[in-house]
Amino acid sequence: MTILTLVFGAIVGFSLGLTGGGGAIFAVPLLVYGLHLPAREAVGVSLLTVGSTALVGFVQRARGGMVEFHTGLMFAFAGMVGAPAGAWLADRMEEAVLLGLFAVLMLLIAVRMWRKAGDPAAQLPILADENAGLSCRRNPEGKLRLTSQCAMLLGIVGLGAGVLAGLFGVGGGFIIVPALVIFSRMGMQRAIGTSLLVITLISASGTASHLLAGKDLSLATAGVFTAGSIAGLFAGSELAQRLAGPTLQKAFAAAIVVVALYVISRTAWQ
Repeated sequence: MTILTLVFGAIVGFSLGLTGGGGAIFAVPLLVYGLHLPAREAVGVSLLTVGSTALVGFVQRARGGMVEFHTGLMFAFAGMVGAPAGAWLADRMEEAVLLGLFAVLMLLIAVRMWRKAGDPAAQLPILADENAGLSCRRNPEGKLRLTSQCAMLLGIVGLGAGVLAGLFGVGGGFIIVPALVIFSRMGMQRAIGTSLLVITLISASGTASHLLAGKDLSLATAGVFTAGSIAGLFAGSELAQRLAGPTLQKAFAAAIVVVALYVISRTAWQ
């Protein structure tokens, strides 16, 4: 079982390193159907794994100066409030409903990734327009102008990412990265590094709320799963530099669809 846990963790970390976001979506299905954990415990293990793996990536990016701390911390604060709310909602759902909604989320992520592969500008359904007031602005030195409207905008998106993290055990990078690029007008590489800071803090908040609520969380399973994930992260990051981006994104989106359909069929059968 230990070897299987390591392998499944490596799959999650590998997909995270390969795509830069969205890979954590595989964690809960692997834990539920591969390791036979209850869905709510799988969410807790996923949060701990995603947060720990993101922390490793964040430290690497921070050393290279690719993290915008003040923007990330503001975004993360809202997400840390949302994560316990998501965990609270998960407690009030039946396991079949929770897994069904998770499968729907997977399909939405797959659609977004497929669109992004065909059109790099298709990050979110609504593109921000600076003149329409849907994005923050930066001064000539590139620093974010933190107006009340900008803070509210980033806070709302961060809150949504936190709710999804607490509800489904995902990091939310598939929302955070495009939101930072579009709404805060941050460069892509800096947005990825900043998102890792946000994911680390949101996952920590979600894990803490999971434990404080007295839910089961096998630290032994989480530790082995996380070790595999961190190893997979380095391998995925290395391979990502050698593969064509659009083809990789489409293949990954197709894999998500397959897993989502499997989750839906298993949930319906049960």
